[in-house]
Amino acid sequence: MRRILNKKNIINALFIGFLLVLIFVPSAKALMIRGLMEIGLFNPGTEKPKETALTSEVKDLSGIQFKDASGNIVDLGTLKDKVVFLNFWATWCPPCLAEMPSVNKLYEQFKNDKDVVFIMVDADSDLAKSQKYMDKKGYGLPLYQVASNIPEVIFKGSLPTTVVFDKKGRISYNEAGAANYASDKFIEFIKELKASNI
Repeated sequence: MRRILNKKNIINALFIGFLLVLIFVPSAKALMIRGLMEIGLFNPGTEKPKETALTSEVKDLSGIQFKDASGNIVDLGTLKDKVVFLNFWATWCPPCLAEMPSVNKLYEQFKNDKDVVFIMVDADSDLAKSQKYMDKKGYGLPLYQVASNIPEVIFKGSLPTTVVFDKKGRISYNEAGAANYASDKFIEFIKELKASNI
């Protein structure tokens, strides 16, 4: 019995237990990713994309629609002259949960700015469950579900995916995976998009 309970076996068991928790407990994985975000990993790249197929394929955003819990429809085509922060996420997705505090911080900074619009899209279309999560965490982010076809150039199915459109409706940022959207660099990026008339 003493051979089984030696220091090396106890450390190995604890390590394996830690890995199992990370694998099977989404909130534990989200907490670890959030910690990595705070030390500087997962910072979003904010270089403006060159005019490519990515930006030219979605010249007209009309008809790309999202619906809130009250049934109100938002059409991306009506949001010209606004910077749009569009995020696809789900409550079961650890990277989504990890980035949510930073998304909420960004939202808090711009929520009263009529030139910046946030659309948080619940990929499961279970707005009641998503709202319960938001309420529990104290987040005020506006929740929507998909109400039309979404072009693959905007959302390929990976969660989380964040897309930022400039005031002309062009894709200025499109990334899958968790990122720290409350970073000074990203906040400055949103401010630059807001100020730009090009």
